[in-house]
Order: sequence, then structure tokens, then C-alpha cells
Amino acid sequence: MRLDIVKYGEPVLETVARPVTDFGKELAQLVDNMFETMYFAKGVGLAAPQVNMSWRLTVIDVSSGQDPNDKLVLVNPQIVKLEGSQVGEEGCLSIPGFREQVKRAGKAIVRAQNVKGEFFDVTGEELLARAMQHEIDHLNGVLFIQHLSLLKRDLIKRKIKKLQKAGEWT
Repeated sequence: MRLDIVKYGEPVLETVARPVTDFGKELAQLVDNMFETMYFAKGVGLAAPQVNMSWRLTVIDVSSGQDPNDKLVLVNPQIVKLEGSQVGEEGCLSIPGFREQVKRAGKAIVRAQNVKGEFFDVTGEELLARAMQHEIDHLNGVLFIQHLSLLKRDLIKRKIKKLQKAGEWT
């Protein structure tokens, strides 16, 4: 079942998400729904706050559904180590229509739990490292525009306000 993706302006997007404590069928169903929603929206990552659920949960697939082995579920993730740097274009399903260059670490090591509650570590480089950092930011109430210069951020916010006034940001 596809879920509704909330857009910039919704408080849940700028709130620190709560840890997941129940690893039952409801969580597994939410993960399936989040993957379906992410693929439909043509994204490579989706965090629970983006579907109006304030939980520390994200799904990622840098293959955009082309390789089932690339599906990654991170429950209660924590960044263990960041190395190097990269600059690349980022967008966000909750801020549609806006893409900007963002500096991130080139390599990220993350410790998380799977849908059964088992702990694991995952190492990502380049796009996967970027996606993990972007999605974990969501769980901490941070949006990619907060990594931009104040000038670029204000420009995007002004454009969004115009869209909201015109009724085109729903």
C-alpha cells in the first residue's frame, strides 16, 4: 500500500524521530509500504518521518528497484564513522522540484537493526553513503537544505512559500 509523502512545512520533518521498540508485523508491513511508496515516487531512500511516522526507520535502494540485493532497511541507525568527502546533487521526496549540490562524507559506516531487531553494520560509499547520511538526517529532523548556504536555503524557502500561496504545495 502506497503511503502519502509529507512535504516541507510539516512539523514531523523537523522533529527528532523516536526509536523503534516494537519489531513485529506492523513494522514489517510499514517497511513494505515504504519501499512501494519510494519506488512509486522514484526515490532511492525514504525515512519514516516523510510518511508522517516519527520513528527511527528508513529504507534505501540505490538501484531504484533494479537489484533486490540493494534493498536496505535501517532501524534505529547510528553513524559510526564518516570518511572522506564528496559533493553531489541531492533532492528530497519531501521537497519536490528542488535539487542542489551538497557536500557529504564519501564513506559512511552505520550500525542499525533490521526488521527483526538484530544489529548489523553496513558500509556505504558514494551514492549509498550519501543516501544513508541524507536519510539519517531525516530521523534527526534535518533536511538537505540545511546543508546549503543561507542564501540558497532562503531562496528555496521563498519559492516554496509562493507555491503554498498559489495552492500548488499540497
